[in-house]
Amino acid sequence: MSNLDLHPDVSVCGGRGAVTAEPVRELIAPRRVRLTESTEVRRLLPSLGRRMVGAWCFVDHYGPDDIAQQPGMQVPAHPHMGLQTVSWLLDGEVLHRDSLGSLQTLRPGELGLMTSGKAIAHSEESPAGHSAVLHGAQLWVALPGADRHTDPAFEHHAELPVITSAGLRATVIMGEADGAVSPGTAYTPLAGVDLDLSPGAEARFPVEPDFEYAVLTSSGTVEVDGVPLAPGSMLYLGCGRSELRLRADTESRLLLLGGEPFEERIVMWWNFVARTGEEITQAREAWQSGTRFGTVHGFAGTPVPAPALPPTPLKPRGRTR
Repeated sequence: MSNLDLHPDVSVCGGRGAVTAEPVRELIAPRRVRLTESTEVRRLLPSLGRRMVGAWCFVDHYGPDDIAQQPGMQVPAHPHMGLQTVSWLLDGEVLHRDSLGSLQTLRPGELGLMTSGKAIAHSEESPAGHSAVLHGAQLWVALPGADRHTDPAFEHHAELPVITSAGLRATVIMGEADGAVSPGTAYTPLAGVDLDLSPGAEARFPVEPDFEYAVLTSSGTVEVDGVPLAPGSMLYLGCGRSELRLRADTESRLLLLGGEPFEERIVMWWNFVARTGEEITQAREAWQSGTRFGTVHGFAGTPVPAPALPPTPLKPRGRTR
């Protein structure tokens, strides 16, 4: 999914210096961002207080939205560089097209994973005859320096590993959790897990002490490590835990994101992840001139133009503000 903000911030983030080795409980409030006339998202990363969790550098949560009489998601062709997009649906469908020629309808419980590498473009739309409700998350993973110029690729995995215990069903979307490994290609040690809790469930989910984690509440009423969370909120947990305490009053869905703290400092602006402002400028010019990113065929709308670059030079600020 694109960041369609007309005035996107330039952020420098990454590095281990600001990552505490102790557990924390830091609430992150969402920021509402309108992508199109029919799609509004709650942006949780990057936020005013935190820019990354492991290699996860962007988190949008959308829905549940009633789109029965509406077009639903309609995001025209736009570019990406230096990252992976992870599409995760709880309700509805999204039709993915990209400049590699990929055409794939994504459904709940399936992983849509696009590795932009050096350059790719894609569009996302609710297909004709779509379901009445659209609900999901769009996430980005920053690629490490050794892999950020890799060839672009798209993966669709309809079957993912599932871990079950009393009152808990955990689907491993990316990386590894509790010994289960996602088939999605990962370039850094990380974890992305959908946690489905039954009403009244109390569970302890194993996590890696060296990973930093955050939890997004997709739906329901739940406590994470003793902290009550409302739907759409995120709790940053830091490092230092070997398990995560969960309790649900109602049927609840959580998205657990984690990974080794990202070693490198990255520059993220609009839909690009780079290492310098000069790389961002070059990528923007390439998209505007119609070079490098290829063409997305089949989407009815025109490609998204790049916003203007900020007038001031990039100011490094680190992982947190």
